[in-house]
Amino acid sequence: MRVRLIAGLAAVAIAALAGCGNAGKAGGAEGGPAKALKIMAPASPGGGWDQTSRVAEQAIKTTGRKVEVYNVPGAGGTIGLAQLAGEKGNGNLLMTMGLVMVGAVEQNKSAVKLDQVTPIAKLTEEYEIVVVPAESPYKTLGDLVTAWKADPAKIAIAGGSAGGTDHILAGLMAKAAGIDPKKVNYIAHSGGGEALNALLGNKVAMGISGIGEFAEHVKSGKLRALGVSAPAKLASVDAPTLKEGGLNVELANWRGFVAPPGLDDAAKKALIDQVTKMHDSQAWKDAVAKNGWNDVFQAGQPFADFLAAEQTRVKAIIAEMGLVS
Repeated sequence: MRVRLIAGLAAVAIAALAGCGNAGKAGGAEGGPAKALKIMAPASPGGGWDQTSRVAEQAIKTTGRKVEVYNVPGAGGTIGLAQLAGEKGNGNLLMTMGLVMVGAVEQNKSAVKLDQVTPIAKLTEEYEIVVVPAESPYKTLGDLVTAWKADPAKIAIAGGSAGGTDHILAGLMAKAAGIDPKKVNYIAHSGGGEALNALLGNKVAMGISGIGEFAEHVKSGKLRALGVSAPAKLASVDAPTLKEGGLNVELANWRGFVAPPGLDDAAKKALIDQVTKMHDSQAWKDAVAKNGWNDVFQAGQPFADFLAAEQTRVKAIIAEMGLVS
């Protein structure tokens, strides 16, 4: 009798442990605590992906979920993308990404493509800003373009990763100004923080980034905004549009979340539900307004369709501009 009792208790314990393991795989089954969610920012601290990841971290915490952010910088996010691909079936991991990564996959000839991961949601859209150091002799976009056309190599441009949104905008601006995009002296950085340091140290003539990354430094007077890539003047930035400055260019950057490959339907739904809950939180809404982001939330299959279309569109743009061989 005693032997049967011990065996029965052991069976119950084993079943309980098995249940805990399943809960962890699904990101927290009904009745069990959810594992901590991790968000990978595939760039150095200080840039747009890092900023978005940390805003998301705070918003998710208000929903009661434990979450932490970590950085994996390098190669326009493709190093992080490769790591994500190695986390097959992990339902407790998100990676922040966006238009920058779509171009970087092509530019860096990444072995891992974006159709190999799990699209979760598109979050925000943000226009780009063109700035110069406060001490710059270029007071207007026209001043800058005149000097740029005279000697393209002399105008060093700081921005994010090669083939990313900042690089694409530099090429589009050059093309609109009558400058060969292949002659653009673009200096790629792994994050907005590094590009900012180059500008503040007067090591480059011009910088391009998302508005949220440079806005505070424009307001403080450390940087001068010459133009924004929006279709119309923005109330949040005292700068003309690129079109108003004489360049017929507009471009919006977007950011979102993807997850590892190989997720089952339950794990995928759990992540989409969690991100939807984050998006609906007041903390997220307040941060979107504060950073001047546009809310373009799109989850699940609609985002997957959008991502597939973006890969085709961006590949054509950067090939036309000579950014890939």
